[in-house]
Amino acid sequence: MPELPEVETVRRGLAPFIEGARIESVTLNRPDLRFPFPEGFVSRLEGQTITHLGRRAKYLIATLSDGGAWLSHLGMTGAFLVADRPLDEASRLNKGDGTGKHVHVVASLTHPSRGRVTLSYSDPRRFGFMDLFAPGAANPFTDSLGPEPLGNDLSAPYLAQRLKNKKGPIKTVLLDQRVIAGLGNIYVCEALYLSGIDPRRAGGTLNGGEIEKLVAAIRQVLAAAIAAGGSTLKDFAKADGQPGYFQHSFAVYGHEDDPCPRPGCGGTTERIVQAGRSTFFCPACQR
Repeated sequence: MPELPEVETVRRGLAPFIEGARIESVTLNRPDLRFPFPEGFVSRLEGQTITHLGRRAKYLIATLSDGGAWLSHLGMTGAFLVADRPLDEASRLNKGDGTGKHVHVVASLTHPSRGRVTLSYSDPRRFGFMDLFAPGAANPFTDSLGPEPLGNDLSAPYLAQRLKNKKGPIKTVLLDQRVIAGLGNIYVCEALYLSGIDPRRAGGTLNGGEIEKLVAAIRQVLAAAIAAGGSTLKDFAKADGQPGYFQHSFAVYGHEDDPCPRPGCGGTTERIVQAGRSTFFCPACQR
């Protein structure tokens, strides 16, 4: 699944084409993706203007002119395509097969400066999904999420409170979206390495200094990944079709049995499984 930097990269690529655009028509080529489209999906979108394209955790959220929200999750192979933009390839390395059989949603937009824009959603595996929410309606996908890791609400005091008395491994705690929204396996591994914390440690054993280092490391790793355009793993590429490059900067993720890159460490990167996910770390310098 795409992680926060990948979704943010897609958001930044799409925003100039759809923010401020009026949705003239919507065509569904099938009744469902991972879940069925909500009742009245087409009629509720047509005639609306997309006032803002945001991101909450790993979800793209288009704010509509009536105050409602159009939520999208890309799943493993979902991709938004802008048909009138010259792309080297479709986003997230989902190029399609030329027949368009994996294009499930097509929206015709009118943008105030770009004119007609055709926005399509392609998803070969159909693990992505979309939903619509009326103004002020409860959103079960985002309402229970913790603070954004790049926002002001994530702080060392906040995380210290959430880690208090936690007996589970810090790696598992950080993957809990109720604690911090949008953190995924890759970037948790990298942040724990950068902060020198063993992923097997109980969350409640971290002291104040370690928590401060961890919060700073989370921000640093995510910011670097976004600046690099995300990480190309399997199906992901940037919105302009080019691959992301942060995977070339991974310190430990995917580097099992490689020497630890920390100067003077001399350790070897190991891989273990925690909560069904691969964890990469250096037992010599992550304490």
